[in-house]
Amino acid sequence: MDVIELMKKEMLRRNYSLKTIKAYNYCLNKFLIFCNKDFKKISKQDVKDYLDKLVEKNKSGSTINVHLNALKFLMEEILNKRFMIKIKYSKTPKILPLFLTKQEVINLINSISNDKHKLMIKLLYSSGLRINELVNLKVKDLEFDKNYGWVRQGKGNKDRLFIIADSLKEELSNYIKKENLDQDSWIFNSYNGHISTRSIQEIVKRATKKAKLNKKVHPHTLRHSYATHLIENGYDLNSVQSLLGHNSPKTTMIYIHMASPKLINVKSPLDGLQLEKDYENLSYDDKNLDGIKLVS
Repeated sequence: MDVIELMKKEMLRRNYSLKTIKAYNYCLNKFLIFCNKDFKKISKQDVKDYLDKLVEKNKSGSTINVHLNALKFLMEEILNKRFMIKIKYSKTPKILPLFLTKQEVINLINSISNDKHKLMIKLLYSSGLRINELVNLKVKDLEFDKNYGWVRQGKGNKDRLFIIADSLKEELSNYIKKENLDQDSWIFNSYNGHISTRSIQEIVKRATKKAKLNKKVHPHTLRHSYATHLIENGYDLNSVQSLLGHNSPKTTMIYIHMASPKLINVKSPLDGLQLEKDYENLSYDDKNLDGIKLVS
């Protein structure tokens, strides 16, 4: 059995997501082509040389980290070799994710004429679901009487709650009845099962163009918008963290930075000072050492 198959079986045994397994297998295949030697003879230097090669090709920090983690798993879990390597180029630049303003969300949704498509996008935004979580929703995952639904085996193979917007309950319930869906049905189905993520990406792309939004909007942009708007509406970090399914509050903290200071009632300390605006008209005695008179 080759090393790629060994790694795949080990990851499946540990219940890794299929997406991670696919990514790690891709990285390992690229590495083995570069290394061109029996996998039992692979050394730490081979790994370092490969990562250096990725840097020379100007690969992003996030890409390098995926390759690093894949090779770390190979060395430690498959080859049982000690793997300690420090690299300074592994950091991913901290770029704030794109989000829409509340008015832009309204414009986006209103630009969609197909009722089913509009319902999907409204549910995506109102719940903060990831696109793959939306397409995998089943009727039995919704508990209308309790105002929430369930994400089953989401990211990290975890179940979590998501809120169902009050304004969406009747529309969603009527849609299920109209489509005559049973409890085990996908909510948004197609001929071959559930609707594809690609279809939803196209819906968002067309809606963005029609709404004339000058932003590169993806389905995940709605999740970022949902989290940012929750913070702006005054909900605490722990609540937002739980709804998003984040393991660490550090991940959720980014939405604090994205939220509008005005909407989260944060004011500059300067606004608490009453400053004389017309310094030139003050008498000499009225002027303090800093050139500004403070009025208590």
